[in-house]
Amino acid sequence: MKYVLLILVLLSGTAEAQSPKKSDLKLTERLQEHVAYLADDKLEGRRTGTPGEKLAYEYISKKFKSAGLARRGDNDSYLQVFEASSKEKRLGHNVVGFIDNEAASTIVLGAHYDHLGYGEDKNSLYTDTIRMVHNGADDNASGTAALIELGKWLKKSKLKKYNYLLVAFSGEELGLFGSKHFVEHMPVDVKSINYMINMDMVGRLNDSSRSISIGGYGTSPAWSKLINTNKSYFKIKIDSSGSGPSDHTSFYRKDIPVLFFFTGTHSDYHKPGDDKEKINYKGMMEIVSYIKNILTVTNEMEKMAFLKTREISMSSSSFKVTLGVMLDYTFAGPGIYVEGVTSGRPAEKAGVKGGDIITQVGEHAIQDVEAYMKALGKFEKGQAATLKVKRGNETLLLPVFF
Repeated sequence: MKYVLLILVLLSGTAEAQSPKKSDLKLTERLQEHVAYLADDKLEGRRTGTPGEKLAYEYISKKFKSAGLARRGDNDSYLQVFEASSKEKRLGHNVVGFIDNEAASTIVLGAHYDHLGYGEDKNSLYTDTIRMVHNGADDNASGTAALIELGKWLKKSKLKKYNYLLVAFSGEELGLFGSKHFVEHMPVDVKSINYMINMDMVGRLNDSSRSISIGGYGTSPAWSKLINTNKSYFKIKIDSSGSGPSDHTSFYRKDIPVLFFFTGTHSDYHKPGDDKEKINYKGMMEIVSYIKNILTVTNEMEKMAFLKTREISMSSSSFKVTLGVMLDYTFAGPGIYVEGVTSGRPAEKAGVKGGDIITQVGEHAIQDVEAYMKALGKFEKGQAATLKVKRGNETLLLPVFF
């Protein structure tokens, strides 16, 4: 009966979110404090291997220590050092804390804390010539703040069936360097990992749509029993794939069930405008509460079975062409919802605007992001096609040149 009641709480949403309490307000305030520090100009965008990254990992280490998490990095520290290669070789630092309940299996919670600095690694979508810091409040100070608070809560909780590894990754923006290193150098046996939860960009919950995306849904049969999209406090879009553009992919490739929480991209993605003032802190608190419920329910369950899922590569380098659009990955379709358009790219030149829904590229119908990516793979540079676009009540045919 206890297990059934916990499932009902999870399916209906979060009790905390439905009736805010003093503890919710305190949690919201702490989340705001973490984001405010990590997304401050003085950290200069937390680029891997820089003094800004150092300030960030010192802050996270301090919070792990004050929460009572054990050190599980190199040389009895919280830090795990790895080599990150982009334009030049430099060292990155994961921050690793551990809650040892003397259990046979371990649950991993992760979030990357690195960001783009001033865009030196050419992964910025900012097109102006004025040098500006990319503070990455949503990407991913938000997930890091959630990780810190979940570690603090777990240490005080009565959840003892599993151990817990809390990992703040660096090098994610360069190509998942931190998480790739971590899964090859875990402080516990990789086969003992029950599952991994990744939080990347959880700071822009839309109060109207209440939409979040949860990836990794197909990586274990258990997830379909725990996450019900029809009876949730949120409007949940599930993605079955265990792979994607964030650190959970590294764990999935080790045959570990994963979940990936994400509130969607936006016009400030990988731009200097991703600042702390634009974060929905109450929404962050609600997502943290939802994850707490998942952890509480799985504390009553046995170790999860793993399932292979379809592979999705989100790297634009896999394609010879690009439209230059930023997508809302929480959009349920049909089509892909355009959050923003990059200046000077084919979509902008074709007349695509934020808010448009692209339903066809050339002869290829677009049902979702996966179909869109497959369609892009059919085109070569220099080719022309027609985009079928829904804009409000209108359907437009826009010529595009790749």
